Amino acid sequence: MTAELLADIGPTAGGVRVERVVTSGTFELDGGSWEVDNNVWVVGDDKECVVIDAAHDGRAIVKSIPHARRVTGLLLTHGHNDHINAAGEVCDSTRAPSYLHPDDRMLWDELYPVTPDRELADGDVLHVGDADLHVIHTPGHTPGACSFYVPQLGVVFTGDTLFQGGPGATGRSFSDFPTIVASIRDRLLTLPDETVVLTGHGDSTVIAAEAPHLQEWLDRGH
Repeated sequence: MTAELLADIGPTAGGVRVERVVTSGTFELDGGSWEVDNNVWVVGDDKECVVIDAAHDGRAIVKSIPHARRVTGLLLTHGHNDHINAAGEVCDSTRAPSYLHPDDRMLWDELYPVTPDRELADGDVLHVGDADLHVIHTPGHTPGACSFYVPQLGVVFTGDTLFQGGPGATGRSFSDFPTIVASIRDRLLTLPDETVVLTGHGDSTVIAAEAPHLQEWLDRGH
């Protein structure tokens, strides 16, 4: 497990900043299993924060957050097991509610006998410190995939919807290539060019670097 402060992002005037915790484990779907490294994002100031995704190692995620910071929510970009398999541990340890779009409940239900605490909906605005996280429903990788845009920081957390180099995978159950491309084209590439894209796996990118390649993705997908 590694943790780092993204020095090139924020903080806002009120101190909201972005930190990344990288955890490793297994992604399982459709009978397959893959070893993956996941980005877990912590967004907040010295007093409070939210966690975006809970991958593999809840103890490592919780240990990366000082006791003085109150975790006000666990926001899940989508329901694949490698993004939610530590949700129970994180929520139990921090007493923070979990947030998931209802269209991904079938994935959540494969792991947990209880429902998520809250539902995400397109257009919701969640607050942490002096920053706002705007919920953008970006289906395609999964039906309930969501991205979180923070205009005060100039960042968008895209989960597995948009990566450096193109869309997330759509070759497995509950995914659809035309849908993910439409989400990226209509909901993400419309953000300011300089918006930093913080992804569920791997390196970050910016909207301006990805937008020119839309037609290439369409040609490759078909």
